[in-house]
Amino acid sequence: MFWIKRNVGSIEIVLNAKKIGNDYLVTLTGGRDHVGAVAIGFFDEKSQRASSSVITIPGHREEQLALKGARQVSIATKKTTIFIAGIHKDNINHEDIKNIVSVACEMVEDLITYVKRQN
Repeated sequence: MFWIKRNVGSIEIVLNAKKIGNDYLVTLTGGRDHVGAVAIGFFDEKSQRASSSVITIPGHREEQLALKGARQVSIATKKTTIFIAGIHKDNINHEDIKNIVSVACEMVEDLITYVKRQN
């Protein structure tokens, strides 16, 4: 359904999204691909609010990317979203992390823009 990639320094970040029925499955990976965190975003029709929960693999730090991504996509689509994040770069520093998070957030916004245009 939707696929984009961006280079951030020496690694490539890939965001892939597809519909599963009315819901969404989103993966955000880069560097040495893996599953670091899995979040679910749920949109409550009655309250018109979204909530999200995350499970993080011990030793990984993608929980905020997955949690925020799941919630944002659920708010935009008003559907359930599973968001898997796994980005790895050896010898990462704070500047690399900042750049990767910034680009990842832009990619989620690109997905949301795409989905809104489709509806």
